[in-house]
Amino acid sequence: MRMRKLLFRLGTVAVLIAIAACMMVIGRGHTVYFDNKKMEYEGQEIDTYRRINVFVNGEQVAKLSAKDRGMATFTGQKFSFEIEATKEKGDEPVLCKYNITVPYGQDGTVLNLPGMLAELPEEAYTSEFVPVATESTEEDEEIVTEDFGIGEEAGDF
Repeated sequence: MRMRKLLFRLGTVAVLIAIAACMMVIGRGHTVYFDNKKMEYEGQEIDTYRRINVFVNGEQVAKLSAKDRGMATFTGQKFSFEIEATKEKGDEPVLCKYNITVPYGQDGTVLNLPGMLAELPEEAYTSEFVPVATESTEEDEEIVTEDFGIGEEAGDF
């Protein structure tokens, strides 16, 4: 009886560990940022596009002009999207489909779309998104006490 109880407990723990491992891989959320910015790679300058539309699952998630950034969020490691890019005014838009695998430890990935469209290597147009924290100064913080009813109405203390 004791052996059977122990086996059931060990089996339950093993199943829970397996579920947790699966959820770490398939349930992890990611954010992909799309840039339409100039870039330079090995002395070659890649210029921006006039207009880039990004579609995920048939839905437009970003409409980018030159120097713009858009984003999309998804779960899992594989991300599929389509790009409709127009180089110059009056040109026919080019439709491209992409499938990327996001590195496991990366929460935010930046894709330079002109670099992707120029068919550069993945390491040239992909980078990790690192948010920049800005420090606030005392000049930025203004404390107004009149709006809180403090003053003459509150009486003397």
